[in-house]
Amino acid sequence: MTPRYRLGFRPDIEGLRAVAVLAVLAFHATVPGMAGGFAGVDVFFVISGFLITGLLLRDISAEGRFSLADFYARRARRILPAAGVVLLATTAGAWLLLPPLRGTDVAGDVVAAALYLANWRFVAGQTDYLAAARDPSPLLHYWSLAVEEQFYLLWAPLLLVLVLVARRLGRSPLPAIAVAVVALTGVSFALALWWTGTSAPLAYLSSPSRAWQFGVGALAALLTPYGGRLGARPGGGEGHRDVPRFSLRVVSGALGLAGAAAVAWSIVALGPQTPYPGTAALVPTLGTAAVIVFRSPVSAALSWAPVRLAGRLSFSWYLWHWPVLVLTEAALGEQSWPVRLALVLACALPAALTLRLVEQPLRTSRVVAALPRRGLALGTSAMAVPVAAALLLNGGIVQGATTTTVTVAQSAETPDTPGTALLPPPAQARNDFPKSQGCEIALTATTSPPCLFGDTSSKDRVVLIGDSHAGQWFAAAERIAVRRGWALEVLTKPGCPLPRLTVVDPRLGREYRECDAWREYAMKRLASEAPPRLILLASLNAYTTDRAALTRAWDSTLTPLSRLGASLVYLRDTPLPGKDVPACLSGGPVSGCAFPRAAGLRPDPLAEQITAGGRPGVRLLDVTPLLCPEDSGSATCPAALDGIVLYRDDAHITDTLAVRLAPRIEQDLEDLDLIPTVL
Repeated sequence: MTPRYRLGFRPDIEGLRAVAVLAVLAFHATVPGMAGGFAGVDVFFVISGFLITGLLLRDISAEGRFSLADFYARRARRILPAAGVVLLATTAGAWLLLPPLRGTDVAGDVVAAALYLANWRFVAGQTDYLAAARDPSPLLHYWSLAVEEQFYLLWAPLLLVLVLVARRLGRSPLPAIAVAVVALTGVSFALALWWTGTSAPLAYLSSPSRAWQFGVGALAALLTPYGGRLGARPGGGEGHRDVPRFSLRVVSGALGLAGAAAVAWSIVALGPQTPYPGTAALVPTLGTAAVIVFRSPVSAALSWAPVRLAGRLSFSWYLWHWPVLVLTEAALGEQSWPVRLALVLACALPAALTLRLVEQPLRTSRVVAALPRRGLALGTSAMAVPVAAALLLNGGIVQGATTTTVTVAQSAETPDTPGTALLPPPAQARNDFPKSQGCEIALTATTSPPCLFGDTSSKDRVVLIGDSHAGQWFAAAERIAVRRGWALEVLTKPGCPLPRLTVVDPRLGREYRECDAWREYAMKRLASEAPPRLILLASLNAYTTDRAALTRAWDSTLTPLSRLGASLVYLRDTPLPGKDVPACLSGGPVSGCAFPRAAGLRPDPLAEQITAGGRPGVRLLDVTPLLCPEDSGSATCPAALDGIVLYRDDAHITDTLAVRLAPRIEQDLEDLDLIPTVL
């Protein structure tokens, strides 16, 4: 017999929303002990899957079908207006508080968020090594809304098709719905496991790898009529006649409490290093489903009025808190966790105003609810207005960038001199890459193509090897090879330390095994080739702070390289700004984009050993005195000198600077008698 769905208001689920949003807020506020607060999003996903599926099952039970137009109109009234208001406010905040280049980034984020494609935009950004270092978007949290909307877009039509097919066959649609839910949940979970091991951003942000959590909520909706009977009081109907009702209530209470414990454990025990959403995501997901299906003392606690109030605010609170955090820190700098916590808690005020003035009036309006097309029109407007505002923001920034002159520091000793243009302009500096980009292989690649430049037929060869911090010196290496009629071989892999260190790549969310494999491949390839004349090696000096481990790692790399018989030259790593330099410069002045010398100039054990004579056979080239002159007496390093933008992001120098420094590097190598002099 098909159960009759009477899905009414569940105060405990409103309270469960409070748990979810407070966990996320505490996580974003970096409250100690709440490192797993991101699991609150999982709780939201399960609740959404439960409520949406339950509402559809209720309509199916009562009417035999449901209206897609009514469904989407209800969703539009519920979600889109409040989301649109926050998008508009964030657009205004970006225009007021962010430098122009970041403003253009936010304009693109607003468009993606308004169209509910934000998750895919952020997947692309976080899997792109060249863009992953940029400052966080104030709309990053809209990824979860995009996933939810994409679920709504596909789930309701699928259920409707199953209902229509079942009606045509004269059968109940529930078995087909249950089979579909189980199958899709299983496929999505398998995909989540796969991507968690191969691409952390894709696993975390994409709808296919998150759909299983909505599926678990849908299964909870299917099971609730049966799970609810476990907690029924004596005399509440037939069924389970041989089992005492008291025992069933004990079982229900135990399962509900176990689910609550699982959610609580996730919030405090998980962390940023947890591969997610792999098997670890089962804990908060299944725990939430258990809390929903099985009534327990937790249900009564979640139904407490103050908890429900936070749950009622949860949607708007979630929308407001992240833009406020990001924009505040953009204006005032990074804040301590108590300040961050105060900021997110203060966001309850705009959340309450949004609930009172936007969410509730439009969701309950009889005029809007009378016809589905009115709700759909309202939702469309809530999407279109932020898009228009974002386009205006971007247009204003582009126009301003063409008419505004940046203040430039001519040298470390002289004050800012207005009226001088930067080279490359900040908007172009982000894309001022070396001309060897095709040689920097993909994240999962373990071999390199034959990247040869100059006179490729020459018996003499220069090798440039390392990570992207080696690749940034392509212009200098090419000059050395071309002016002598030599060949240049480039062996670079972004994010892969040249010293033999095993690191965790944030894009993969695991150990970067492909890096270890590539490093071994590179060493074997060089050993199998004719000996080069010169090997230029470089690597980011920030993979570890363990000096002993780094020294051992360099030993393991330099030993096989020294056997090749080539001159070895270590290009000391350039200063690390730790900020998006082009974005900062786009808002000027240059002096405001300088960064602390103590943070930018990291200790370099290999450079120190070479200088002290402890690395015979390895020579050192160090451009640090040029990029951060000590005689300036300043405690900071500049972002631009002599009209040249020094960095294209938060760590790499611009190709314009590399070209400018190439003659100096060539001269230094000539002075060391490592390459012949060319007149």
